[in-house]
Amino acid sequence: MEATNNYLVTARDLQKKLGSHLASNHIQLNIPRGGIFGLLGPNGAGKTTLIRMITGILKPDAGSIHFEGSPLEFRHSAQIGYMPEERGLYKGMKVAEQLIYLGKLKGLSSSSAREKVKYWLNRLEIGSWENKRVEELSKGMSQKVQFIATVLHEPKLIILDEPFSGLDPINARIIEEEIRNLNRQGSSIVFSTHRMEQVEEICEDIALINKGRMILDGKVKLLKKSFKKNIYKAEFEGTLPALNVDGIQLIEQGDDKAIFKIESEHSSGLLRWLSETGLNIHSVKEVLPSLNDIFIQTVEKHNAE
Repeated sequence: MEATNNYLVTARDLQKKLGSHLASNHIQLNIPRGGIFGLLGPNGAGKTTLIRMITGILKPDAGSIHFEGSPLEFRHSAQIGYMPEERGLYKGMKVAEQLIYLGKLKGLSSSSAREKVKYWLNRLEIGSWENKRVEELSKGMSQKVQFIATVLHEPKLIILDEPFSGLDPINARIIEEEIRNLNRQGSSIVFSTHRMEQVEEICEDIALINKGRMILDGKVKLLKKSFKKNIYKAEFEGTLPALNVDGIQLIEQGDDKAIFKIESEHSSGLLRWLSETGLNIHSVKEVLPSLNDIFIQTVEKHNAE
C-alpha cells in the first residue's frame, strides 16, 4: 500500500542483517496517525530491530521508512519518544537533573524542560523524589522516570517496549491511563509487549512479526472476527436436555452455561433449539478467539511452513 495521510509512519520492503542473521525480511508496516498500535512477536522475532530502524538508531540495508510522508531523517528524532525494554537512565544522576538534561537533548529549553519535569513528577506522584539519584529508586519508580523521559518533549510518535514491566497493578493502571491521555491529545502510540491481554485491551491495530517477517496485521476487532470458529456460549437457568440437532455440537457444559460449536449454515438452529428447551435463557453470544489464541495459532502455522 502507498503512504497516505492516514499513516504517521510507513515502512516498505525493509531488510536488515545483524551479522549473518536476517532480522528484518521485506517488512511492510503502516502505523496509523492518532492510534494505539501493537507490535507483537515472539522473542527474537525482530521487533527491536524494526523499532530501532523506525527511531533512526539503525539504518536499514534496503527499503524505506517515511515519517509524515517524508523520508525518515535525523530531524524527525525530536518528534519520537522511545522507551526501550532495556532501560537507559544514568544511575548516578538525580531524577529531575537527568530528566531536564534529556528534555534539552530533545529540543526543549531549560525553563520549559524544568516546568514539564515538575508537572510530570507530580502527575505520577513522585515529586518528592526529584533530588534522589536514580540508583536509589525501586524498579517501579525507575520505570515511571523512564516513561517521563519518553514523553517529556510531547512527541508525535511514542514507542513503548514493555512499559508495564516491574510495575505493580496500581502503577500499571496509572501508566496505562497516561498512555490513553497522550493518545487522546494526538500522539500515536506503538506498544510492544508479550502480554496479549494488555494489547487486546489497549490497541486498535496490530502487526505480528515472526522470524523477521510480517505474518499478520490489521485491526484487532476484524482479526478476531476473521479467526472465529463459530463457537457460541449460552447462559441459562435449568437443566440442559440432550442435544440432537444436525450441525450443532455441545463441546462444554456447566451448571448454568454451555459452549456449542455450530456449522455456519446452522447458526439459527441453536437459537431455535434453545428457545424450545423451556430453559430461562439469559444470553447467547458468539465467542471470538483471544488475541493470545490468534498469536499462538499464527506463529505456529508460520513456523510449520
